[in-house]
Amino acid sequence: MARAGLSTQRLIRAGAELADEVGFDQVTVSELARRFDVKVASLYSHLKNSHDLKTGIALLALEELAERAADALAGRAGKDALAAFANAYRDYARAHPGRYAATRFPLDSRTAAASAGGRHAQMTRAILRGYDLPEPDQTHAVRLLGSVFHGFVSLEASGGFSHSAPGSPETWTWVVDHLDALLRSLRPPGP
Repeated sequence: MARAGLSTQRLIRAGAELADEVGFDQVTVSELARRFDVKVASLYSHLKNSHDLKTGIALLALEELAERAADALAGRAGKDALAAFANAYRDYARAHPGRYAATRFPLDSRTAAASAGGRHAQMTRAILRGYDLPEPDQTHAVRLLGSVFHGFVSLEASGGFSHSAPGSPETWTWVVDHLDALLRSLRPPGP
């Protein structure tokens, strides 16, 4: 029987908070049970195992991040859209490091297809339409932006940029400016 007050969504949200506090890799059903001061078995009517919990956290994080990115993009185009999108990712990663790590959790193909992950790709392609990139350049650019954003926020989170000047905010602005310049340089020549 399910314990009163516990639900799958409540446990996933608590797991996401735990991930932000201790790191996504440290999240387990056992640790969550300790949080609620219940036996692990009490959670199994809501979650199958730690993988199920981590999948739920990943889906929650992908949805939250997609919502933030969509809000940031509203009414913007070109470099403004690129910067807003980039900042939404960086800000989310900084505010929710465990949840951000969860966005990289491997999902099976069916779960991934039903997740907000597709919205991330659609938003990236919407930004890139402003740069008028043909295929396969557009696909390469989607991968480039994802790699740069993820690489930067991961290195920043681990202190990789804290040992020398300039500070990471200045470098972030430089990166976004140069990504914009690169994308504009890839436009096919006009008639």
